[in-house]
Amino acid sequence: MPRGLLVVTNWKKWQWLRWFEEKPKVARFLLELTLFDTYICPWPWLAYTIAGLVHVALILNLVAVSALVFIWLERKISGRIQDRLGPTRVGGKFGWLQTLADGLKLLTKEDLMPATADGFLFRIAPYVCFCASIAAFIAIPFAGGPYPWIAQHLNTGVFFVLAVLGLEVFGVILAGYASASKWSLFGAMREAAQVVSYEVPLGMCVVVPVLIAGSMDMVVIGDRQAGWFTNWLVFHDPFTFITACVFFTCAMASVNRAPFDLAEAESELVAGFHTEYSGIRWSFFFMAEYGSMFSVSILAAILFFGGWHGPVPITSLLGVGGEVGTLGWGLAQALGLANVLFKGVIGVCLMIWVRWTLPRLRIDQVMTVCLKYCTPIAAVMFLGATFWHYNLPSKNFFGLTDVPAEVYEISEGWERVAGESQNSGNTELVAAGEHARISSLSDQVLLENASLENALLENASLENVGGRR
Repeated sequence: MPRGLLVVTNWKKWQWLRWFEEKPKVARFLLELTLFDTYICPWPWLAYTIAGLVHVALILNLVAVSALVFIWLERKISGRIQDRLGPTRVGGKFGWLQTLADGLKLLTKEDLMPATADGFLFRIAPYVCFCASIAAFIAIPFAGGPYPWIAQHLNTGVFFVLAVLGLEVFGVILAGYASASKWSLFGAMREAAQVVSYEVPLGMCVVVPVLIAGSMDMVVIGDRQAGWFTNWLVFHDPFTFITACVFFTCAMASVNRAPFDLAEAESELVAGFHTEYSGIRWSFFFMAEYGSMFSVSILAAILFFGGWHGPVPITSLLGVGGEVGTLGWGLAQALGLANVLFKGVIGVCLMIWVRWTLPRLRIDQVMTVCLKYCTPIAAVMFLGATFWHYNLPSKNFFGLTDVPAEVYEISEGWERVAGESQNSGNTELVAAGEHARISSLSDQVLLENASLENALLENASLENVGGRR
């Protein structure tokens, strides 16, 4: 249940008790709206609707604003690589508003469609791509802990993100098929073959951090890497280091980035699957591409590069943190959010750098890289990481350091202290944490609200006695 959305559970803390004493009917009405499991909400759909709208608004703004920034960033980086300046006119010295100006231009352009095209499929294809791109952010955490900053906390979050990102290819296929153009159809078929092929080594690479953390929950995987950078899974052993490199290569191919952008090779297919598109629908394809680049970069950061944990545990060293809802906890979560976004931007910049450095591959070379190199390497690295983790379960940083005792491994609701259980060789299961915490919190809220209700009733009775006197 969404908590704290329409109710304040501790009235004394917020110093509103006097106001509620004067309005007991309002207080009782708000108590009935408590969104905890211990109360029945008359309109639970309202809470879910508001929470869903807030999450959708945040994700849409994140994808849209990041696309604006990354398009400008790609122009500047490509310009520097090619010994140019890039945008310098619109929006000041560095051309900050160049992407916004291009977006306004696309809004005013005529929206064309071939006469022989399938109208319905042609129109929905860009939105299918865009929806698949933004839907992946639903299960991506931006900060961890017992109350992570995530739209929908799934215990199979890694599987969900990979599955949703794979749906983007359906929009590409629809665009190529509905355009009634052989060039668009060729580009769509190339994209389909490429994405389906690279999903195999991509999935093998993802299994490695899942194996080490013991969970498919990305919050658990991120929290497993808390502390110094020596706890990051990319430095766990030599096999995970190579796995991270293979993952990034396959991720670039899965989001159709050069040198794997055969679906829109302008030297062969005019512009590929979006040849017949113009105006705002054409821009949706590019927003989906940059959104997918950002999502796979954040996914790589969570799986291998510490997630919301920086290379130095600043919050632990400074003592920032505390109970949920306090200012210290908010600052710690905000710093984790900044870490995730920064690592995602670094991943996108690396993709841009690779695009403007390496030449485009042929379609046979793209498939060769997948089937003859990435897939066998990912399989061998998975076996190597399994063997390493079985023999050295409590070692980090290529076997040079120990897993810190404060790092918890959580798998399917059970908690265990990594340092104690792994060093002793005995897995000590503690309580089924999440359900117990929620039940305890609900009981506490029940007692607080019951005491508040008794206080209000007692105050009302005293007022009635005083009035009679």
